[in-house]
Amino acid sequence: MSVFPAQWHWPTVPVMGVLAAGFYLTALAGANWASAHDLLTLGGLAVPAGACIAGMVFIARDALHETLGSRGVLVAIGGGTALSAIVASPRIAVASAAAFAVSELADSWLYRRWRSRRRAVAIAGSNLAGLLVDSAVFVPFAFGSWALLPGQLAGKAAATAVVCVVLALWSWRREVAS
Repeated sequence: MSVFPAQWHWPTVPVMGVLAAGFYLTALAGANWASAHDLLTLGGLAVPAGACIAGMVFIARDALHETLGSRGVLVAIGGGTALSAIVASPRIAVASAAAFAVSELADSWLYRRWRSRRRAVAIAGSNLAGLLVDSAVFVPFAFGSWALLPGQLAGKAAATAVVCVVLALWSWRREVAS
């Protein structure tokens, strides 16, 4: 016997949606924490360490679209913003919130428009747009100048490319096994 009235309908959340949300929140908070703490050198560019993690955030958001839909994505963006405020410096947290308010919404809109054509095109195209918009907003707010923009773009692009290759290989392997 349930303690809740029969007319209450609890939403069922797919396990993959919970995993995608957990990955998204962890990657977003980790990226903002790392941005405040470390700089890497990549091919002579100064790269905020968080940029290498942030490239994975876009892929995780696409997984959220597939598992939890647009509402789930918006809830995750809000949760990620709140979590970033806890783990990052105020300057990084505000820069991240501003960048995500613009880039995630643009990225999500593009992904929704393109995913019915080809999922790979939707992922690559929307992530590229999100990466560019996010970096253009985040870098000047977070670091007070545009100097780290090339490194930010390179780090995010490299991380996104690695994840896209892994996903493509995994998808190809599943198709071959079927």
